[in-house]
Amino acid sequence: MSPSITRRLASEALGSAMLVATVIGSGIMAERLAGGNVALVLLGNTLATGAMLIVLVLMLGPISGAHLNPAVSAVSALRRALTVRDCVSYIAAQLTGAIVGVLLAHAMFDLPIPQVSHNARVGLGQWLGEFVATFGLVGTILCTAGRRPSSTAYAVGLYVAAAYWFTSSTSFANPAVTVARSLSDTFAGIDPMNVPAFIAAQLAGALGASLFFGWLLQARTGDRVSASH
Repeated sequence: MSPSITRRLASEALGSAMLVATVIGSGIMAERLAGGNVALVLLGNTLATGAMLIVLVLMLGPISGAHLNPAVSAVSALRRALTVRDCVSYIAAQLTGAIVGVLLAHAMFDLPIPQVSHNARVGLGQWLGEFVATFGLVGTILCTAGRRPSSTAYAVGLYVAAAYWFTSSTSFANPAVTVARSLSDTFAGIDPMNVPAFIAAQLAGALGASLFFGWLLQARTGDRVSASH
């Protein structure tokens, strides 16, 4: 028997909260320890996020698919692996969990809990970076979840860790995480004014990946989609 929708939504909310708490919290910790070395801050942020993604997909994949990402849920709905109604519910749970995660990170590090980021992330290069990051993430999931599901968690964690470094945007690749990061005026934050363009690039990348990898793999529309950043 598959888990109830209530359990699946709880899984998505919990996973999104833990993911964002890791992204924000590791950025704060790394800034405090790195002595101003931005490369070390990004490295610490990368290692923690990639590791946590592996853990979350292994933990929650059997319950909800561990989407943790509205772009992944939207692709799943497009491929008819998730109903539109469940997709909307997943996205609401992901957004809620992501916002809880950023507030939790601030509380753990004794920072003001309500914040607004002033970290500008704007420009064609950044938007292209988000397109590439999301295209590759969704492609990674599609190529592993339907054929080698046991490897999906590791592939996703490793891809995100690599994308932190090879994309100009440091690979947000997740609309819910992007919204949450606009509420943190820390290393991992993004100015709220820059959020819409990031999300548009992410959704374009997800759609492009769904079309391209669907053709490349000659996948059925019902193939399983799970896991994300």
